[in-house]
Amino acid sequence: MSTRRERELRVNPTVPERRMWRLLHTFRSAGHHFRRQEQIGPYYVDFACHAARLVIEVDGETHGHTQEADALRDEFLRYEGYAVLRFSNDDVVQNEDGVFTVLSSALAGKTPTRNPRRPPPGLPHEGGGEESASPQSAQTQQ
Repeated sequence: MSTRRERELRVNPTVPERRMWRLLHTFRSAGHHFRRQEQIGPYYVDFACHAARLVIEVDGETHGHTQEADALRDEFLRYEGYAVLRFSNDDVVQNEDGVFTVLSSALAGKTPTRNPRRPPPGLPHEGGGEESASPQSAQTQQ
């Protein structure tokens, strides 16, 4: 499977997938980073939060999977350490509050990707560019 295939899947999301993505984006403020159309083993999953070991699938007529295929896929993902949540297209479109509640419960107590109260590390506050960041490099230039 290829990065090109992942890109194709991300470029053409269904309406329920777009809504789920918007819903999942709200969890970023808590430090939970989700990826769309992520490859895990031989499978592409709709959404994955690797830090929380959570996979979310949005199922509808366009998926083309059988229940047996979904069961095998879920078994593989559980073996890899992921919990799998499945939502129907109708749930995502017509019951966003209910989906949000289930997601909140699933993420409660899970370790976020980063500490949401601490900003990611950045450049030194003094500034000054590369010369001030590396005193040795400034000496070698002279």
